[in-house]
Amino acid sequence: MTETTAEGFVRARRPEQREVRRQAILDAAEALLGELPMADISLRELSRRAGLATSNVLRYFESREAVFLELLARERGLWLDALPSELPPRPQGAESATYSVDVFARAYADSIARRPLLCEMASAMSSVLERNVSVEVVRLFKRAALADNRRLAAILADRVPGLGEAAALELASTVTVLVSGLWPLANPGPAVIEAIEDEDLHAAHVDFAGRLSRMTALLTDSLRR
Repeated sequence: MTETTAEGFVRARRPEQREVRRQAILDAAEALLGELPMADISLRELSRRAGLATSNVLRYFESREAVFLELLARERGLWLDALPSELPPRPQGAESATYSVDVFARAYADSIARRPLLCEMASAMSSVLERNVSVEVVRLFKRAALADNRRLAAILADRVPGLGEAAALELASTVTVLVSGLWPLANPGPAVIEAIEDEDLHAAHVDFAGRLSRMTALLTDSLRR
């Protein structure tokens, strides 16, 4: 059942109707992030793109940041769904002796690099997205993030010989931190892009996937038994 207000807004009543409306708002946020920097996207612009009044968006999300936090959680879940098919299979028997951490690390880094939306939001999580939200929203997000980290660790432990449960958890969480730091360095603003075109500043270029792959390989090698 839906209810039409005096302003013409059709209020979703059933849980499935509310979920459809929530996903439509998240879709609008995702589309905008493909066009504008996150800092330039206001709640008003997000509401306009979703075809709703700002007050109606606030029926589903308490702030702009809450929308992006949930979009981050959605993108992370979609990545985890796809990750097993993007990593090399676990070697069997004698093949384990020739296992290449570098091959695993490159596949892992490439899987992340193919999802710029996930990287962009992960890099803004603590400095932007976890501000202007309530304690309860943060609690829900953190619980979901911890569950996703355990799911990620299980995938990694399944694919990397010698990587135990505790080590896989550490690898999963540490690579997340690496992504958050490397992404903005590899995707700077216009002034930085122009400046590092100078011949003596070429070393300042950051190849996101390449650097993440090397750091992941080093970390994985150190954590294997």
